[in-house]
Amino acid sequence: MSKLLVSPSPHIHSKDSTRSLMADVLIALAPAVVASVVFYGWRELLLMGVSVATCVLLEYLITRFLMKKPSTVGDLSAVITGVLLALNVPYTLPWWIMVIGAVVAIGVAKMTFGGIGQNVFNPAIVGRVFLLVSYPSQMTTWSAPQGLFGADAITGATPLGAIKEGLLKGSSVQDIMAAGGYDYSSMLFANLGGSAGEVCALALLAGFVYLLCRRVVKPWITLSIFATVALTSLIFWGINPARFTDPLFNLLTGGLILGACFMATDYVTSPMSNWGGVVFGVGIGFLTVMIRYFGSYPEGVSFAILIMNSVVPLLNRWFKQKKFGRA
Repeated sequence: MSKLLVSPSPHIHSKDSTRSLMADVLIALAPAVVASVVFYGWRELLLMGVSVATCVLLEYLITRFLMKKPSTVGDLSAVITGVLLALNVPYTLPWWIMVIGAVVAIGVAKMTFGGIGQNVFNPAIVGRVFLLVSYPSQMTTWSAPQGLFGADAITGATPLGAIKEGLLKGSSVQDIMAAGGYDYSSMLFANLGGSAGEVCALALLAGFVYLLCRRVVKPWITLSIFATVALTSLIFWGINPARFTDPLFNLLTGGLILGACFMATDYVTSPMSNWGGVVFGVGIGFLTVMIRYFGSYPEGVSFAILIMNSVVPLLNRWFKQKKFGRA
């Protein structure tokens, strides 16, 4: 007679693990990383190495010597944070400021709450916003892409920054775009300045498609962000096209694609249900456009995601996923 084995849940197991999921995210980010190095040069790769090394080292030290637990760096989540943080800052950022951002991302936004799976806010975004508030000059000094072996970088405003500055001087959106040489093809294939994560929208979208094919993420959050940004900006653009940018411009510029595809979809800081994810995405999209149009910062994706991260516990209470096995 065979023995009856009793064990706690879960009783249905999957081959997926935290490490395998994080590895898929790294693969999905690879096109954007390659594009950033091609357009911005080896300095971007060195800055990313500093970010990743700091994140991994700090998480190791905290788990082993402060929390007295086995190291969790093998799950690759710290590597993801380091890569995303590096993609959210100018490639000309001094390395020591990059270290500070990584310390805040891991030491404050992640490990203070207990580590992976327990943090309330996306660590990479917390690190980025902290640096933006603490070092505004260095975080808003942008350089146009010069290529892997290009000459010294040419400092200039991002498309969003140029629009914001030009509107304050009384120029129209159309005149600013014509003067800056901004066109949608360059925004899609090689952005005209900004952080490394803004340099090639097509590379980010290719990575997102990979995540969808691997079923690492669901499309509802990202699609609701894109749809809300497009619809909200369409309304304002229809009212006054000389004052407000069109939907396609808002979709292709800034950190919207990086934020919508790789940071808003973070398992830990996003709602568990599909409808909760839709509401989460709508909130991010709406807040992003409002900050871009009426805020003091030209970009609002990071702030919008952090604000909606704080609402996730309520969304999880209001919208519950259908229980397994229920019709």
